[in-house]
Amino acid sequence: MRDSTPRTPSPALNQLILNSITEGVFTVDPQMRIVSFNKAAEGITGISPEKAVGSKCHQVLRAAICGTSCPLRKSMATGEPGLEVDVEITGAQGQRLPLRIRTAVLRDDRGLVVGGVETFRDLSEVYHLRKQLTSGYTFCDLKGKSKAMRQLFTVLPGAARSGATVLIRGESGTGKELVARACHDLSNRHQGPFVAVNCAAIPEALMESELFGHVRGAFTGADRDRQGRLAAAKGGTLFLDEVGDLQPGIQVKLLRTLDSGEYTMLGSNQAQRADVRVLAATHRDLEKGMARGDFRQDLYYRLNVVEIRVPPVRKRREDIPLLVGHFLEGLAAERGEPVRKVTPGAMARLMEYSWPGNVRELRNALEHALVLAQGQAVDISHLPVSLQNGACLEAEPSHQPLNLVQREREAILEALARQGGHRGNTAASLGISTTTLWRKMKAYGIQS
Repeated sequence: MRDSTPRTPSPALNQLILNSITEGVFTVDPQMRIVSFNKAAEGITGISPEKAVGSKCHQVLRAAICGTSCPLRKSMATGEPGLEVDVEITGAQGQRLPLRIRTAVLRDDRGLVVGGVETFRDLSEVYHLRKQLTSGYTFCDLKGKSKAMRQLFTVLPGAARSGATVLIRGESGTGKELVARACHDLSNRHQGPFVAVNCAAIPEALMESELFGHVRGAFTGADRDRQGRLAAAKGGTLFLDEVGDLQPGIQVKLLRTLDSGEYTMLGSNQAQRADVRVLAATHRDLEKGMARGDFRQDLYYRLNVVEIRVPPVRKRREDIPLLVGHFLEGLAAERGEPVRKVTPGAMARLMEYSWPGNVRELRNALEHALVLAQGQAVDISHLPVSLQNGACLEAEPSHQPLNLVQREREAILEALARQGGHRGNTAASLGISTTTLWRKMKAYGIQS
């Protein structure tokens, strides 16, 4: 008599079935340990099944969303399959690999959750083609197709290869550090470190030690030698962001280092070689600073060998859709969600706004909108209040800066009034950081 009892497929047969699938597939148990890892997964990632099986999936794939919004963990918690999501993982050689993944839950014959399954396919070729199509609009991590940005893209390679000190000028939030990183990446020092120092964020009393380092006993609490940023950047690039905020005493010591190529650690008498290329950036009017005596003229000319100006967003409005798409893709990857669209009305409002906070403010506004949109297309109602109300909209030609300044001041005052003077809530409603708000309030003479 033939046995009609259903048989469970053997593990070997299961693995044979998995290996016949052309997409990458792996399964996990309830503790997120990988149970199976098919041949396609090995081919895409370069990670062998022997290395993968038994390890936690986040230890193997190392995606940005693993620790915060893992789609596989979400599927196992809800019992629902996940939508397709684009993510980046780290391959066997440390390379970043773009993947499109889908997740689902695994149940036993009683309907109980016993694990999860994730399928994925390689998007490297898709990303390569997209990069080719948009190569005229992208330079390193800078985005733009406007005349101003194309001019910047033309100047950057020569400035980077020159090895000269570069002064990058532009309003806050325009992406001056991205320009500095591009200069580093395109220079003959690209294999060395890129060390950034925010001169506005470090107190004057600590700046000398931060830049030049100190020896043990140099001051109270200095219980050991500590190298400064100049030493950390050896063989690479030192980027001095907001260099216009440096105090006069540090300006003198920085000038001496730029002239002689040497520096002395705090508390030491021994000069050391500064094997770095210096890039600097500022949003301040250094010419006015020199006239006031706040900024040394000799340091200005030492820093300003090559000058690069980064245009504000309001002077390159044709780049806004490109920037919006770029930021939405990046935010979707961070959140482990599909890329959201923007309605025509919302895009029109984004195009009209003057963006006093520039690229940084645009990204913050989109992140704000995604939180409110809750998976829907981004509409006007999801944008920060300042954009919904039309504050800082460009109703007049942009060559009238005094009108823009006045409107921005009024918009901040109105937002402060709505939020009862609370700076954190005001900054959130305007789509800018509290630091940016504080700086603007100080510049416009607005009291809390």
